[in-house]
Amino acid sequence: MRNIILLMHISLDGFVAPLDGSLDWAVMDDGLTNDVDALVATADTAIYGRYTYEGMRDYWTTVPSNPDATPHERNYAEWVENAHKVVFSTTLESADWNNSRLIKTNIVEEMTKLKAQTGKDMMIFGSPRLTHSFMALDLIDEYRLMINPILLGAGTPLYKAGYPKTHLKRTFTKTYDCGVVGVHYVVNRG
Repeated sequence: MRNIILLMHISLDGFVAPLDGSLDWAVMDDGLTNDVDALVATADTAIYGRYTYEGMRDYWTTVPSNPDATPHERNYAEWVENAHKVVFSTTLESADWNNSRLIKTNIVEEMTKLKAQTGKDMMIFGSPRLTHSFMALDLIDEYRLMINPILLGAGTPLYKAGYPKTHLKRTFTKTYDCGVVGVHYVVNRG
């Protein structure tokens, strides 16, 4: 069965975005980039909420024609262009990016079907509101959190009330030169 993996940058005080929604606070270095690339290679499906989907589509489709794009950006742009993309939204009318599928209702039923299909794992990239829904429905199998060396003070929290008590097993911790601490937890349902 395929896993649903959450990949999320988070501040030390538990926020995934500041009040202005900017991303410039999230730190990356070569080691972290290489590890994220290796993780992404284990997946063939990207899961998004509406706003993240639109932002990813609008940015990554421009990378192949950008002469200033790095090799890493070009590789990721190719991966995401070819990956299956599942978008959860009740307001989006269509999902027209290559290999995209829009799901408006029956989240648990639809994810159960997708998990049973053959293929690689599925990853949630960002999408904090969708993450809150998936947490409340106990759909996430692995948490890959990149804890950034910053206190945002306010913003969009990763953790909100309403999800069930969830037992986790830490399987990996790594400190990167940039100060980010990567942690990997697997949900222990047994």
